[in-house]
Amino acid sequence: MALNYNLSKVYALSDNDPEFVNEILTLFVTEVPDDLAQIKEGIKKKDHKHAYAYAHKIKPTLDLLGMNVAFEEILQVEAWTKIEGRRRDIEHTFDSIKTQIKEAIKEIKKDFDL
Repeated sequence: MALNYNLSKVYALSDNDPEFVNEILTLFVTEVPDDLAQIKEGIKKKDHKHAYAYAHKIKPTLDLLGMNVAFEEILQVEAWTKIEGRRRDIEHTFDSIKTQIKEAIKEIKKDFDL
């Protein structure tokens, strides 16, 4: 019942095309977990450019799916990569993003039989 995401932007973008919506959600469910793993790897290895690239990649998707808190937090990750911050300064924020995405994926899979 869409507690962790909001599809209003997706429906507006797609002119209420259910196939398009399904494609967006399928891409989110299949690709974003791998992108998250790449961000984590970049944080772990202090490879700020790597973390930035994947944070930047998932940013529009979080916005599109109405995941406002995760979107704001991914902006914090991007800012952290630019100042080349310390790992412990961003780990809590990353964990929050990861939790929100996991919950959204679980809900989307249930809501859309993916």
